[in-house]
This record gives sequence, C-alpha cells and structure tokens, in this order.
Amino acid sequence: MGSELKSLTGSNGSLAQHEDSPRGVAGALKDERPLLKSDSNAGVAASTESIEEMEKKYAPYVRRDVYGTMGLGPWETKEKILLGIALSILVPIRVVIGMLILVLYYLICRICTLFSAPNRDEEQEDYAHMGGWRRTTVINSGRFLSRAMLFTLGFYWISETHRSSSDQGESRGLRDESERPGAIVSNHVSHLDILYHMSSSFPSFVAKRSVAKLPLVGLISKCLGCVYVQRESKSSDFKGVAGIVTQRIIEAHQNKLSPRMLLFPEGTTTNGDFLLPFKTGAFLAKVPVLPVIVRYPYSRFSPAWDTISGARHIFLLLCQFVNYMEVVHLPAYYPSEEEKENPKLYANNVRKLMAAEGNLTLSEIGLAEKRVYHAALNGNSLPRALHQKDD
Repeated sequence: MGSELKSLTGSNGSLAQHEDSPRGVAGALKDERPLLKSDSNAGVAASTESIEEMEKKYAPYVRRDVYGTMGLGPWETKEKILLGIALSILVPIRVVIGMLILVLYYLICRICTLFSAPNRDEEQEDYAHMGGWRRTTVINSGRFLSRAMLFTLGFYWISETHRSSSDQGESRGLRDESERPGAIVSNHVSHLDILYHMSSSFPSFVAKRSVAKLPLVGLISKCLGCVYVQRESKSSDFKGVAGIVTQRIIEAHQNKLSPRMLLFPEGTTTNGDFLLPFKTGAFLAKVPVLPVIVRYPYSRFSPAWDTISGARHIFLLLCQFVNYMEVVHLPAYYPSEEEKENPKLYANNVRKLMAAEGNLTLSEIGLAEKRVYHAALNGNSLPRALHQKDD
C-alpha cells in the first residue's frame, strides 16, 4: 500500500492463532513483553539459517495456517475436498457478485462525476471534495457496497468494539472535543483492511499512481480522494506526497466535510500479531488521530497478507466458507505539546497504545527484513528444509 512510502517517515509471542471460533481481543499488553529487535545484517543471505531460526527472526511475517508457508501446503485430504467444493460452487458465485458490485459502484461514481471537473494539484487528481448530492451518493453507496463486498467474501459478521477515553484510564494531551481528528491510523494486515475502512468511514488513502489508470478502480480511487505516488521514484516526488498528505490531514481536521486520511504507519503488512515501527507521516500535521486495530481470527485460512502471493491469497480467501474480522476503535488520540513538536515521539506513543489495547507484540523489524525473508522463502534450499521438518 501507499503507506510503505519512505517519504512519510523520516499476539504475544505466539504467531497466528489457530481458532475454531473468533475470540475477542485479549487484555492489555504487559510492559515486560519482549521486543523483536531489528538486525543490522538483514541483508545477509537468510537461506543458510534453519527454519526455526528464520521463523523466530522474522516472526511478524511467519504464516501458520493450515495451508502452510506461502500457502503451498502440504494440504490434508480434507482441505483438498473442501477446496474442490468451494472452487466448483462458492468461488464462481463470489466472483460474479464481486464483479457486479464493482461495476455498480463504478457506474455510480461515473454518474456522480459527470460534468464535474476533478481537483488537480501537483499531478494529483481526485473528486474527494465534491459537494451536495454527488458526494453524499458516492459516500453512502461506497460504504454500503464495501460492506456488501466483505459479506460476499465471507465476512458475514464483523465484531466491532468502540472504546471510550475513560476505558484507557488516563488522559493524553489537551482534549478539546471540538478538534476533529484528521487521520485514521491502523495496523496493516491485509488488503481487506481497505474494504473495511471504506465501509466504516470512507477515508482517503495513499495509492500507487498506476491505480488511477486502472479500469473501474481508477475512477473509484479518485472519488475516494486517493493521494497517488510513484513508488519506484527516488526523486522529490516523495517529499511532495508527504506534503500533500499533511495538507489533507490538516484540511480534514479543520473541515468536517473533508475526508480523513487513512494511513498504515507500519509501512507493510504483517501476520496480524505484531506491530512494526511507525513512520511519522500521519503525525507531522500535529493534529489528533483515530487509532484502529484490525484482527482476523481464523481456523483454517489466515486472511493476513504476509508471505503469500496475491493470487494465491485471493483464491484461498474465496474458498473459505466463513471469514472473521475483529475491529477495535480507540478514542481520538490528542497529542501533547511535546508530541506535536516531536512527531517520532507522537508516533511511538500511539504505537504503544495500540499494542497495549490490541494485545500486539512490538517488533523492531520492518519492510527490509520482510523482503529478506521473502527472498529466503523463494530460495532453492528452503523447500527441502521444509519437507525435512514436516517429515
């Protein structure tokens, strides 16, 4: 996701849970829980390490559902039968309904943007500031159809918890309730996070510039008010995007008609049991933020997008008869004067709060280590080691 930009910077020890039914979010994180430290030698080839060492070292990205590392198995006979049934019956139905929902929302966005010029600013283009019936229609239909898409994917029930400031037992910063949070900060587990947030609050977010040119999705992303970035660019484009994001956050803070920005400050996805270091992009505006914690309890397939390819992830997701999601909405976090002057401190304090409230393990590794782990998983020696372990 766009949250992986360097421009926006400067469950406990067990990994994914194998559950027969979804559980509520566990209690608060204890201070004595260990941190996973970043390895300065992450670039060294990891293929020479044992499977156990790798899983400990790259714990936030380890996948432990019944479909195995990278979703490659080995699969039990029961799973093959269930997948066969789902592939012949469930998957075609979900694909057709999903495409109908996508096309329907595209047509709604197309009608609402007729004879309306988009906002253009520094190679950005969006319809996020449309007013009147057009904006109301785009938002309300977008929220409804996003939830309908999640329902189609098997998320029939979503457990949502809204915690008040009194639940946290202490005040944080000067709380002026007239101050509107300008951004939503969320942990990042899956591409499904976007669908949930669209159905919940319909925010804007950061996306690759190529998304704007995609059929159907391109116009929808403009109606969401996405901020586009060319990720491969190492030019001043990064600085420009950071400035635009900060400006959007301030606008949302000052004007209730402006959409909030959704940012994933970790910069990449995890298996859902850890919280990586936060980039500071969401905190540079010095305004309150809304922390949200998303979890995906599972018994067979984990919806987390960690070490599994996009195509295999979508296929296995479509094959699951029921999927689960738990969401915790924390109260707005109002930064202190010290936090306003120190975005890194602000980001770290919000991160610690989210880890405590979501029972997430703090990890100090990041996207660089994830790439090393992925490279090792795709190496020639690893599959043999995996088979030896299974034997």
